[in-house]
Amino acid sequence: MEDKLVPVTSVASGMEQMFASDIHCLTIQVVNVCFVGSKENNHDWVLVDAGMPKSAERIKEAAAEIYGENSIPKAIILTHGHFDHVGAVEELVQEWDVPVYAHELEMPYLSGEKDYPEPDTSVEGGLVAKMSRMFPNEGIDLGEHVQSLPEDNTVPYMEGWQWVHTPGHTEGHVSLFREEDGALLAGDAFITVKQEDLVKVLTQKQEISGPPRYLTTDWDQAWKSVHRLRSLNPKLAVTGHGFPMTGENLKSNLEKLDNEFEQIAIPDHGRFVNRKE
Repeated sequence: MEDKLVPVTSVASGMEQMFASDIHCLTIQVVNVCFVGSKENNHDWVLVDAGMPKSAERIKEAAAEIYGENSIPKAIILTHGHFDHVGAVEELVQEWDVPVYAHELEMPYLSGEKDYPEPDTSVEGGLVAKMSRMFPNEGIDLGEHVQSLPEDNTVPYMEGWQWVHTPGHTEGHVSLFREEDGALLAGDAFITVKQEDLVKVLTQKQEISGPPRYLTTDWDQAWKSVHRLRSLNPKLAVTGHGFPMTGENLKSNLEKLDNEFEQIAIPDHGRFVNRKE
C-alpha cells in the first residue's frame, strides 16, 4: 500500500480520551486507534488498529505519553485491513518487532496476496464517498509478523476479551468485547458518524450509522453483524470513526440501528447494493 497522506481530517484529530482504567483512544484525522492496558503496567498493553498512513510517529508519541518512553505493546490487533486501520502497521512492526493478529479471512489482504475492491464512488452518501477514489485499496504484506486470531475467540494479551466475527464491511472484520464491563471495540461494524458526509466528518456530529458505505461490500452480513453486537448489550462502544457512545444512549441507538438498518445504513444505490423491491 502506498504510504501517502490522505487529505481528510476532523475537529477530533489528535484528541486522546480514556475509558475505564485501561482503554485509551486516540483520533488520527478521522479514525480511532485504541491502547488497551493500564498505565500502571506499562509493559502489558496492546494496540488495536494502526491508524492512517503516516501516523506511526503520532501513535508512538501517544504510547509514550500513556505508558512511558520506549514502551512497546505485546501485540497489535487489527479489526480489519482497510488503509485507515493499518496505515502505520508496517512501520510499527518493523520498529517494535511484535506480532499482529487478525481474522483468518483478512490474511490475504495482510500477506500481499489480494487487494480490497476499489472504493465505490457511485454509492449514495456524500462528498467523502465521491472522494474515496483517492483512498488506497491495496493490501499489505506483513510477512511472518501476522497470524490468525485463536479459534477459541480469545484475544492474545487481552485477558477477559473475546473477538467477535462481524463481517460485512470486510470478510474478516472483527470486533472486540469484554463481558465484565460491557466494553466494545467495534471497529467499523457500526460507527457513530456519517462517514460519507464531509461536513459531518469534519464536525464529528454524533449519530449512529452503519459501516462506511464506500468500502462495505456485503450489506446482509453487515446487518447481521450489528444484530450480533446488539445482542451482547454493550455498555461502551469505541467505534472506528466518531465519538464513543455509552450507557442508555448506546443501547437505544444500537437498537434503532438494528431495527432500521435498511433505512439508516444501506444506501439507495451503489455497486454492492442489492435492494429488494
